[in-house]
Amino acid sequence: MFVRRARPRLAALLAAVVLVLAGCGDGSSSAQSGFHGAVLDEQYVVPHTSLTDTGGKPYSLADDTDRPLTLVFFGYTHCPDICQVVMSSLASAMTRLDEEDREQVDVVFVTTDPARDDARTLRTYLDRFDPSFIGLTGDLDTIVDIGKPLAVAVEQGERLPSGGYEVTHSTQVTAIDDHDRVPILWTQGTSSEQFADDIHRLLEEAP
Repeated sequence: MFVRRARPRLAALLAAVVLVLAGCGDGSSSAQSGFHGAVLDEQYVVPHTSLTDTGGKPYSLADDTDRPLTLVFFGYTHCPDICQVVMSSLASAMTRLDEEDREQVDVVFVTTDPARDDARTLRTYLDRFDPSFIGLTGDLDTIVDIGKPLAVAVEQGERLPSGGYEVTHSTQVTAIDDHDRVPILWTQGTSSEQFADDIHRLLEEAP
C-alpha cells in the first residue's frame, strides 16, 4: 500500500490497513489460502451512502453493485503515478478473464479529488483504461465517510506551486461481493495476472 504524504490524524487508520495488507506476503491466512490478496477474517460492511456516477445518477457501493464481484479503487485523475498503474493492472486483468467471468465483475473508481474530477473528467480518464469502468464523484466529506468503514483513508493535501494540490489516499483495491461485504483486499503492487487469478477463484468459490 502507498499513501501520498500521510498525516498524523490518518495514522491509526493507515496502520490498520498496513497490518491487513501485510498478510499478502507472509504466512497469513491469505498466503495459506492461495489468494494473492489479503483475505479478511472479519469482512468489512459496505456503507449504503450514494455518490454520483458519470451519467449523473446516484450510485451506492452497497445498493448498486449487483454483480457477484465489484472491484473498487479510490484515486484521482491528476495522480501522477500509482493510480494509473493500478487502473492499468485492473484493465489488463479484465482482458485476461473469459467472457463468463467478465460479465460477473464491475470495476469502480471513486475519486478522492471531486473538486477537479467532475463527471466528464472521470469519464475521459476511465475510457482510456476500459469504457465499462464506473466512475463516482461527490462531496469530499461523503467520500471520506464512505472510505472509513472500508479502511480507505482520504485527505486533501497541500497546495502545489502549480495551483493544484496533492491528495492523500490509501491505494488498496477493495473487493465487494454480492452480500455487500469486503472479503479481500489487494495492494497497489498486485499484477494483472494475480488479479485475474483471484477474481476467477472468488467467482468460482462463491456460494
